[in-house]
Amino acid sequence: MSRPSIAIIGRPNVGKSTLFNRLVEKRKAIVDAKEGITRDRIRGTLEWENRLYDIIDTGGYIPDDVDVFNAAVREQSEIAIQEADFILFLVDGREDPTSSDKDLANLVRKSGKPHLLAVNKCDSMDSDIQQFRFHELALEPVMALSALTGRLTGDILEKISSSLGHISDKESDDAYMRLAIVGMPNVGKSSLTNALLQKNQTIVTPIAGTTRDSIDTAFKWYGKTVTLVDTAGLRKKAKVSDNIEFYSNLRTHSAIEHADVSLVLIDAEKGFSKQDKAIVDLVIKKGKGLVLLVNKWDLIEADTNTMSEMKKEIQRQFKALDHYPILFISALTRRRVSNILKIADEVYHTRMKKISTKLLNNFLDDAVKKMSIPAIKGRMIRIKFINQVRTSPPMIILHTNYPKLVPVHYRRYIENQLRETFDFRGVPIKLAFRKS
Repeated sequence: MSRPSIAIIGRPNVGKSTLFNRLVEKRKAIVDAKEGITRDRIRGTLEWENRLYDIIDTGGYIPDDVDVFNAAVREQSEIAIQEADFILFLVDGREDPTSSDKDLANLVRKSGKPHLLAVNKCDSMDSDIQQFRFHELALEPVMALSALTGRLTGDILEKISSSLGHISDKESDDAYMRLAIVGMPNVGKSSLTNALLQKNQTIVTPIAGTTRDSIDTAFKWYGKTVTLVDTAGLRKKAKVSDNIEFYSNLRTHSAIEHADVSLVLIDAEKGFSKQDKAIVDLVIKKGKGLVLLVNKWDLIEADTNTMSEMKKEIQRQFKALDHYPILFISALTRRRVSNILKIADEVYHTRMKKISTKLLNNFLDDAVKKMSIPAIKGRMIRIKFINQVRTSPPMIILHTNYPKLVPVHYRRYIENQLRETFDFRGVPIKLAFRKS
């Protein structure tokens, strides 16, 4: 669904993320008293008077700053202004207009877009007088609000709604796949996001921890809408040093939870570490589709044998990865990046696969003939019936006379046979043995 879009812009610490969270009615953007928390553009959905809007939170705009982050944040804010249908310019009512406010006001005027100057932190009627000092920015209309308490946000939304009344929603295909890009810090997640989208959607620097929020971007792929989620790097709990990183980790866990398929990136130079294993294990336990991407392959003096050896080593360290696609890529040079969406699409459809009960029971007869279940404690175990009760991920129930006695090695045998027979590549299978 293509909807009218609203960009919230302003200098650092004026309350943009607080207002964004209030409007989307969830704590999607990280909020902290420290300046400069938000860096990338964060998207959410606002519903007002039975109409949906895309709302975009941006980082704090600081003009003429050569700092690598501030320059990148400034670029993201300018892109948001260009792409938005409406600009909500937020200022701090407790302070006089600053030079940054004046520079932003100039940008808003030059854009020619419908806009509103919102004076935040007007928490009571007595503080509404604060809005009059901002008339010097020469932007109309000027309205007061409190993002923290929600005071007068309804009036602001009424004004925005009337300004965007001429823009109608355009029907398009519903989103069919959520694709999360996850991994340790500085493995190239944002670079991969930009490579897949073929534009600079998220900020990329050599500094670990550049991305803090989980950033959703919808795009078309063969007529279908894919939602791509760039996430913050996942580190061990013991190494999470502050509240910002703690909430970044929470957002990443949530992104995995709501994704259909996770692209797990590892660094080709560093190899497959314990933390990489922990991330893979997390994705599998949550029942999500998984594609393992070995990034920065351009930095390896490699041939076909090197790739094959590394793949074998990864599978040796994590046996379950025998059943998941492993792709060697370079997000920087875009080598093999074009294959990623095709493989993710295959995994997505595999995760939704439903096998008929008749086929499953024919499979069971053949599997038992190949390898019968050994007697345990003098008891003969018989699997009498098998059926699939769920997809996304596939859950298969085996009905037997002694479910607790089925040995682990036989459970693995059944899973491996299921994968081989029905091609469950890239997805976890949940098996349950129940009393018949």
